[in-house]
Amino acid sequence: MSYFDAASSAPLHPVARQALQASLDEGWADPARLYREGRRARMLLDAAREAAAQAVGCRPDELVFTSSGTRAVHSGVAGALAGRRRVGGHLVVSAVEHSSVLHAAEAHEAAGGSLSRVPVGRTGAVDADTYGTALRTDTALACLQSANHEVGTEQPVAEVAESCRAAGVPLLVDAAQSLGWGPVPGGWSLLTGSAHKWGGPAGVGLLVVRKGARFAVRGPVDERESGRAPGFENIPAIVAAAASLRAVQGAAAEEAVRLRALTDRLRERVPLLVPDTEVVGDPVRRLPHLVTFSSLYVDGESVLSELDRAGFSVSSGSSCTSSTLTPSHVLKAMGVLSEGNVRVSLPVGTTAEEVERFLGVLPGVVAEVRAKLGAHTHTGSPAGSRAGGSEEAAAEVAGEAGPLVVDALGKRCPLPVIELAKVIGRVPVGGTVVVLADDEAARLDIPAWCEMRGQRYVGETPAARGSAYEVIRLV
Repeated sequence: MSYFDAASSAPLHPVARQALQASLDEGWADPARLYREGRRARMLLDAAREAAAQAVGCRPDELVFTSSGTRAVHSGVAGALAGRRRVGGHLVVSAVEHSSVLHAAEAHEAAGGSLSRVPVGRTGAVDADTYGTALRTDTALACLQSANHEVGTEQPVAEVAESCRAAGVPLLVDAAQSLGWGPVPGGWSLLTGSAHKWGGPAGVGLLVVRKGARFAVRGPVDERESGRAPGFENIPAIVAAAASLRAVQGAAAEEAVRLRALTDRLRERVPLLVPDTEVVGDPVRRLPHLVTFSSLYVDGESVLSELDRAGFSVSSGSSCTSSTLTPSHVLKAMGVLSEGNVRVSLPVGTTAEEVERFLGVLPGVVAEVRAKLGAHTHTGSPAGSRAGGSEEAAAEVAGEAGPLVVDALGKRCPLPVIELAKVIGRVPVGGTVVVLADDEAARLDIPAWCEMRGQRYVGETPAARGSAYEVIRLV
């Protein structure tokens, strides 16, 4: 079995396992006590803090350990906003932040604060100048991830941090995905991380608040972790988290080169092996181990299930794999294809042989899923092809000279796009097809299909149910 979902959670690093086992016998006591066992636990905790601070690039007294990366984000956002409440209640985030940041932002907005979401381009990166213009005199905090968790795109943190410095606004960086590859550059004020993302144990996060950043703890104040992370410290897990962070960063430069060569191979060969596939995310400014692609005419959940049966664990941002049946907010903000989305994130130690085996399995998996959905005859030519039967059932001509109307109401991804592909060849060049759909994913996938297949997307208008998506045949 090849585990290719390190962006969700990396396998426990051998150094983390060793440190965890070694510290179980020494780190169980209360580090706040003065007796021998307490002093021993305090020494382990202090050493872990120093090691983590060195890896992050901050002072030890600026870093506290939390119960998770999510808790670090929530505490960091709430504390920074409270510390600058006299400045104002405006919060700035990017549209592709991790859900932990967005949930904190939504809670702030619900409590009466104001919120600005900075858009991103098709690669998933914010424009630093655009981000700078979102800062106001009443902005209390700005948030920007170091690298995106779904497509791997690195954000211009240093440039945005400079804009924030000039405006006098603290910048909180969610570094969960990138911290294992090295410190985050730039003049950020707060930073968060999560140990299980770099091969440490789950249940350990870190929050850094640099000296000079105003911060007020929200909720009951505990005497532990400078009052910023209440509760008894899990010292063995903290020791393992710090030790593994230092270990992975020590090998990061060499491993990044090796894994980038493997993800470059995936970026190059997947579109060649699997027709109608789009690789998303920035091709250059990206994490070395992560590549994401989307394929037309496939159900993302089925692709993941078939890959699992073939021995590969991958993930997806497709709405087809979501209980809400809505596309990933990241893919939505980027305006890219969401159907058939696959994220491959290689853990440390992944071999070239594993990647080659994946490339050998993937085309057959996608072809099989397309065949089950009745789409296998419609992926070879830009204009689609006639299938008869289901094609006739899916479309009707609205008037002799009117557009061809495809009724895809009640059908989930990728069926609306499949029905569009089936009938586009029935109208002459310059003719119009209107797709009626009530699936949220159609708002992304129909324009993306047009761009990939050389057709013209006109736009979306409200319909009695759902929306009407107008497409003009160009080829």
